[in-house]
Amino acid sequence: MQALGGARAQFRELIGKVGSGEHTSTGLSRDEARIATDLMLQGKVSEAQLGAFLIAHRIRRPLPIELAGMLDSYRQNGPVLETPGKRALSFGVPYDGRSRTAPLLPLLALLLASSGVPVVLHGGDPMPVKYGVTLAELFAALGITWRGLTLTAVQERLDLHNLALTHQPDHFPAAERLVPARDEIGKRPPVASLELLWTPHRGQHLLVSGFVHPPTEKRAWEALGAADETDVLTVKGLEGSTDLPSSRAGITARLRQGSMERLLLHPRDHGLHGDDVAWESLATWQAQALAALKGKGPLAWPLLWNLGAYLWLSDQIDSLPAALEQARALLAARSGERLRQTLANR
Repeated sequence: MQALGGARAQFRELIGKVGSGEHTSTGLSRDEARIATDLMLQGKVSEAQLGAFLIAHRIRRPLPIELAGMLDSYRQNGPVLETPGKRALSFGVPYDGRSRTAPLLPLLALLLASSGVPVVLHGGDPMPVKYGVTLAELFAALGITWRGLTLTAVQERLDLHNLALTHQPDHFPAAERLVPARDEIGKRPPVASLELLWTPHRGQHLLVSGFVHPPTEKRAWEALGAADETDVLTVKGLEGSTDLPSSRAGITARLRQGSMERLLLHPRDHGLHGDDVAWESLATWQAQALAALKGKGPLAWPLLWNLGAYLWLSDQIDSLPAALEQARALLAARSGERLRQTLANR
C-alpha cells in the first residue's frame, strides 16, 4: 500500500487531533484549524478524509480558537465586499435555510438599505441537512436575482443600492466543495457554525449572528473576539436566524470592544406581540412579502418590529420607540418596495 504524502498526510495528522476520543483528543491550534480548512477548501484531501474530519469535529464540537482559525481561512479564500467610509450591517444566517417560520430578513434588508444602511448577506443553494428555503430563492420570489452575478456586479449593487448577497456557488466555489460530504454525513458540521460567524464584508461593520442554544452563543463570542470582530450582535432568532420573534421576547447581546450587554426586547411592550407567521410555501410567502413591503398582511407587524429593533440595535436611532416610529414612516413611504422594484428591473 502506498503511503499518503504531502497534504493528505498532513491532514491525517489533523484528523487524529480532533478524532482521537474524549481523553486523547487535543483539538487544533488556531493555525492548525486554518490549515485544515485551507486543505479542505483547496480540494487537497480525499473524500474519506473530508467526511472523517467533519463528523469527528462535529462530535467533539469545535473550540472557539478553532473557529477563529477557520474564520482566518474563509477570510483568505472567500469573496470580499467593501463599503469604504460606511459602516455595514452584516448578517450571518444558516445556509441550510428555513422550514417552519416565514423569513423576514430579505424584507428587512430592503428596508434598511433603502434608509441608507449598507446590508451584506451571504447564502447558497439549498443546503444539507435541512434543505430549507434560501435567501437567493426568497429574493428571486421578489423579482431580485443574485444567482449568476459576478462579484463585481454584486459590489456595484452594494455601492449603488446599499445591498449585497454573495451566493456560494458563484462567489465561493471552494466552499461548495464541502457540500456533498455535508450531505453524506447527515449532520451539520462545524462549518455550519462557521457560516454564522463569517461575513464577506471587509471594513467597519456590525456583525449580526443568529443562534439557538446558549453554548453556541458563548462559543461565538469567544471565537469572534479572537478573530478581532469588535462589534457583534448575537440574536436568538427564529430557527437560529437573525429574525426577532413576535411571539416572545427577543434575546440578544451586544459586544463592543470586549464588553457584553444583554438586551431583551419585548414586542408586547410596543403593541407588536403576535404569533410568528408559519412557513407554508414560496408562493404564499411571496404574496405575504409583497404585501408587507406595503404595510399590509400578516408579515407587516413582524417586519415593523424587526425594522425598528435593528434601526436601534445598529445605532441608527437613539431609542427603540423612536426607531419604531421611523420604521412606520419607512413602511408608509414604501421605501423598501421602491428599492425592490429598482433591483427587480436590473
